[in-house]
Amino acid sequence: MPKDSKQLLWDDARVFLAIARKGTLTSAAGLLGSGVATTSRRIDRLESVLGVPLFVRHQTGYRLTDEGEALLPKAEALENAALAFESQADHESDTVGLVRIATAENLANPIIIPSLPVLLARHPQLELEVATDVASVNLHRRDADLALRMVKPERGNVTLRRLATLGFGLYGAQAYLDKRPSGADTGPLDHDSFIGWSEAQSHLPAAQWIERSLRGRAPAITTTTLSAQLSATAAGLGLAILPHFLARRSGLIQLPIDLGVDQSIWLVIHADLAQSRRVRVVADHLAEVIYGLRNSLAGEA
Repeated sequence: MPKDSKQLLWDDARVFLAIARKGTLTSAAGLLGSGVATTSRRIDRLESVLGVPLFVRHQTGYRLTDEGEALLPKAEALENAALAFESQADHESDTVGLVRIATAENLANPIIIPSLPVLLARHPQLELEVATDVASVNLHRRDADLALRMVKPERGNVTLRRLATLGFGLYGAQAYLDKRPSGADTGPLDHDSFIGWSEAQSHLPAAQWIERSLRGRAPAITTTTLSAQLSATAAGLGLAILPHFLARRSGLIQLPIDLGVDQSIWLVIHADLAQSRRVRVVADHLAEVIYGLRNSLAGEA
């Protein structure tokens, strides 16, 4: 790298990392909370100071050059140092500032968001952001500060805590079950209609179980969200694999079939923020809420 690379500052690194991670000026500007033109000027100025091109500009977005790839670890080191400084500052101060939570929609809407008034009453200077598009949220990129996940992270700089089990069952509406052949509730499912998941969700254990049960048949309908699965089941379109606590709230009927698709609920925190006061307060609140509902979430009476 040229000698001028030593002039890289944290403010420059934020812009560089945002573009490298998001791939477009528009997305990077949104992450930074600045305008597209401002973001473009700042990266142009940085390239001018360093004397090397950091990105190749395409119509589809920005791609790192070899020089940009070489600079990436230095920018990340600056980011880690800034995060460590921020965490220490938070530890010494009141519970103030923004905490970004990533979680699945089926936990956010019925459980997490309704619990937040209690948290904010205790800590009125907290700011909260809840992201339910978990597929695109990455704690390592600091898209969120902590997450409630149904899949245990196997790598990365995070701390983990298992809170509960999310239990699933095979459910149908009473109107649908009334039309099934006599005795089918304890027999094969070869003549049942199923509510499936789209290809984007084919990795889900529930989606894979439904696919195996269909045996080449087409589902009655496919959806991309759990709320749509619930609506389709309640409408009598077929059977679906649903979390017990949501299905029972909707008055759906469980079939006595052992699915083997229950999932653990993990509290995941970026390790650099594990001692941050504001993050710790939110993490403790989420843990208390989920643990308090552990029997309902598991499907126990």
